[in-house]
Amino acid sequence: MNSTFKNILCLTIITLVAGFGLGFVYDITKEPIARMEENTKLEAYKAVFADADHFDEVSDMTGEDGPSANMTGSAVDIDSVVVAMDAANSPVGYVINVTSHEGYGGDITLSVGIDNNGTVRGMEILDISETAGLGMRAREDKFKDQFRNKAVSQFTYTKTGATQDFEIDAISGATITTKAVTNAVNAAIAYYSTLGGAN
Repeated sequence: MNSTFKNILCLTIITLVAGFGLGFVYDITKEPIARMEENTKLEAYKAVFADADHFDEVSDMTGEDGPSANMTGSAVDIDSVVVAMDAANSPVGYVINVTSHEGYGGDITLSVGIDNNGTVRGMEILDISETAGLGMRAREDKFKDQFRNKAVSQFTYTKTGATQDFEIDAISGATITTKAVTNAVNAAIAYYSTLGGAN
């Protein structure tokens, strides 16, 4: 009985110390991680809107213009929207952050820049965990640049070689990743139209 009580007491103390330790580490790392995530987003915003001076977050994303899943018949969520502003404090377009739930290795989150004329300025991937050497090639400029400076209402992917502006060459061996990214960009374009479309 005495031995059992000691074992329970020891386990309880170890559990409490481990819990406090984890909580302490979480408190220490929480702010640096949040700062790193914000810096990653800001770098993505600048990559898709190099001529923007700063970015203002759209705080009211509720109601009719709020985030909507399945905007293109696929599992895509609109996470947040920022307005790209020039040095004169005039809006030059939007950066729409989207998450696709169709990735081969899990969710894929990206930022899509669309200017006031409805031209897709580009897209940058914020988070991806696809197969190395296959789906992870979506981070390469060769793939991302296919979305750059295109005034289209929707992208499609092809395995036979893109011949038109709206076509994207699929990543060889990673059609699922290609589809997930393409649908995410299309969801951003569809959401952009709810913000008033091309101004």
